[in-house]
Amino acid sequence: MIRRVKFPLLVLSFLIILTPLFAEAHVKWFSEVTPVKEEIETILSPLYMALSLFIAILLGVLTLVLQPIIDRIPIVQRINGYLDKYRISSRYILKYGTAVALIIQAVSGSIFAPEFQINNQTVIVALWVAIILLLIPIHYATKAGAIVLLGLFIYQLGESGLFHMLDYGFYLAIIGVLLIGKTKLENWGFPFLYLGTGLSLCWVAAEKWVYPAMSVDIISRHGVPTFGFAPEIFVVLAAFIEFVVGYLLIVGILNRVLAFVLTLIFISTTLLFGVTEIIGHFMIHIILIIFIIEGVSFYDPPIKIHKTKIDQFIFIFLNFIFVLSAFLLIYYRFA
Repeated sequence: MIRRVKFPLLVLSFLIILTPLFAEAHVKWFSEVTPVKEEIETILSPLYMALSLFIAILLGVLTLVLQPIIDRIPIVQRINGYLDKYRISSRYILKYGTAVALIIQAVSGSIFAPEFQINNQTVIVALWVAIILLLIPIHYATKAGAIVLLGLFIYQLGESGLFHMLDYGFYLAIIGVLLIGKTKLENWGFPFLYLGTGLSLCWVAAEKWVYPAMSVDIISRHGVPTFGFAPEIFVVLAAFIEFVVGYLLIVGILNRVLAFVLTLIFISTTLLFGVTEIIGHFMIHIILIIFIIEGVSFYDPPIKIHKTKIDQFIFIFLNFIFVLSAFLLIYYRFA
């Protein structure tokens, strides 16, 4: 059993060691450098291409080896059984956690993210209305609060633009979960939350490839350790790690494990960036807590469409290359 446990523990240890890679998760919050788009020829460097192929192969192997091994570890089975008992609380955690996140934002004078400062009295009033409605323990009030929150998101969308707000697309997923609670579509809620959070992480990762100067600036000014890598190479690695995490959340691999590791990572980044990090990532913490509790029992991930291991390997490999290329090209063209 010891030999079986070593590999997954090494993978988790590797992710935790790379905690600083996520420190600049939203570089726009901390960098004062004017964004300059990198040339596409520079982005598609030999390092980028090699990492793309290596990670695609590695993810395919994970579906064949790592997941079954982790599932058979006795302590993992016991933890899964323990957490399964708390699934009934997930929707309450999301509802009241969203309210607390909005309170933190309202007190700080921002909405959705530290970069979106509130300059409109109507927005402030609407934000507090949404908070109050979410705190009322009646599901109709929850739906009304979600509708108000949707209106605020649409307002900020008009102010900041579509491709900027894609960084915070998980809020649309949250709104969706709150709106369809206690309806026939309720079971679609958390899968949508996985999808929205994963897509947001992938989108933010693409920013580091297209505008690497901002991340390099943060590394320099905040003394982020690069473990011997040149800052430019470190940024490429950081973006890949973040993109892979988002991708794994979408396709349904290691969701509970990833949520736990990511929670540790986001907590640690608070030591680097303080209050701004708390304001910006508190809602992400709530989502990750839900992922830890829920696992994937309610979610039929896309990989399960394919029954054999070799088919799953091919699916993951080709899908990763396609999704990676699509995100990079769309971000480069429109952001």
